Amino acid sequence: MEKEHFYRDARRDLAGPLDGVTVLEMTTTWAGPMAGCLLGDYGAAIVKVEHPAGEVARRLVPMIPGSNGLAVPHETVNRNKRSVTVDLDTADGREILLRLARDVDIVIENFRPGTLAGWGVGYDDVRAVNPDVVYLSVSGFGQFGPNAERPAYDPLAQHYCGWASLNGEAAGAPVKAPTFLGDDLSGLHGALAVLAALRHRDRTGEGQHVDVCLVDSLFYQSNGHLTCGALDIPIPRTGNQFTLAAPVNMYTCTDGRVFAGVLLDAHWQKLAAVLGRPELGNDVRYASIPARIAHRDELDALLAAWCAERATAEVVKALNEAWIPVTRTNTFAEAAREPQVAARDMLQPTRLCDGTVVPLTGPSAKFSRTPTAIRSAAEPLGASTREVLTAVGYSEERIAQLRNEGVI
Repeated sequence: MEKEHFYRDARRDLAGPLDGVTVLEMTTTWAGPMAGCLLGDYGAAIVKVEHPAGEVARRLVPMIPGSNGLAVPHETVNRNKRSVTVDLDTADGREILLRLARDVDIVIENFRPGTLAGWGVGYDDVRAVNPDVVYLSVSGFGQFGPNAERPAYDPLAQHYCGWASLNGEAAGAPVKAPTFLGDDLSGLHGALAVLAALRHRDRTGEGQHVDVCLVDSLFYQSNGHLTCGALDIPIPRTGNQFTLAAPVNMYTCTDGRVFAGVLLDAHWQKLAAVLGRPELGNDVRYASIPARIAHRDELDALLAAWCAERATAEVVKALNEAWIPVTRTNTFAEAAREPQVAARDMLQPTRLCDGTVVPLTGPSAKFSRTPTAIRSAAEPLGASTREVLTAVGYSEERIAQLRNEGVI
């Protein structure tokens, strides 16, 4: 399908499928901001409340070369949002927050459980002024349970839940993911959960508190491994191999590496032909998935030897032509230059607040009727404070007073 055909009925008058949904976000670093990022990418109007000193993501490395100290993580996760600064640890800050929360559809926060309630802006406080609000809390261990009040960050969650124990080479030590995996997954679950809660609210008029945490999200996305653990079913660490099929692995070529393998019996027959051993395609020792798994090392060595004599481009071309799954093992720098990335708009040139234009990672899901995009870069700290407070009834004099007192 051509891109133009997919978007043939697209509406350009809407920000996305969530156009009209309003969100108040009180978050820092990644999990909570990711939930807001997804909703903002899909067209929701996000007002992000930060401390007057700015949230942590503004200071995370790496910085964008040539920019005025702008951080890649912040620009990535806080686009499509308006920035308002409020010191919530003040009575005036609490009043501002509750006024902002009065008419929104969704509130998002990711502080340690009990923190916002202690500031007077927890779920019960917000519900008192906005009875049908959908209030999302994202944390390490959740709002209840024996570990609820423990501090937790993404790598800790990966090690706690068992995920890290399976990552890495078969004979190696546990290794965390190179990305904020638990944060990303809890942000994704948080965004999906509030949309489900919003659907319920629109049908019944009932708001609710949504509790999402890093550990639960990692458990949920662990392919049944928590069940295996509960039943004492051994879970092997396989590195680049695949427990359900063989041969599957990363293979060294003359100029790099590829990841390739077969799952279906038909794929094995095609691979045998590519390797110049068509007679192995129907050999009873290899013709079925269980048989190939039983001869994993032998088949791995066969494919490895064939790849070792060829360049990555030759291997990818030959296997692709045979409809066998294969890819060059890319770095992110190499992947960024792939034509597929450009075709899918996964890098979108975006003018940042200091005028720097950088390619930011675009939304993943594509909507044929309500296309999504990076509509605006992350704002300078507090850029929308005056406008947003004016919209909810604060006078210019009162705003100036709050600014002089350090509340905003």
